[in-house]
Amino acid sequence: QVQLVESGGGLVQAGGSLRLSCAASGRTFSSYAMGWFRQAPGKEREFVTTISWSGGNTYYADSVKGRFTISRDNLKNMVYLQMNSLKPEDTAVYYCAAGPIYPQFEYWGQGTLVTVSE
Repeated sequence: QVQLVESGGGLVQAGGSLRLSCAASGRTFSSYAMGWFRQAPGKEREFVTTISWSGGNTYYADSVKGRFTISRDNLKNMVYLQMNSLKPEDTAVYYCAAGPIYPQFEYWGQGTLVTVSE
């Protein structure tokens, strides 16, 4: 069992940066692939990025490639999402997810809201 808690969301102007954090509980954290998803108002949840259990492999949605960076610290049971050059269309609730392997995510956090103003 893994419990996930996101933090770091907020209001930022277009072009700005934010770093989201996801704190995970559970001894098996280091064996899970981790991911970030987002859901904008009135839209379905969409994949943003994923990182392998070792951190050696990452994959990004085309919409965020080159602007967002996912990382993890297995000693601290943390996953991060560094978001740069933010755009208004990045406005969404961002969710952290864990699973044995991408795209099989089994555990989800409650989400953190990111709002990017014009």
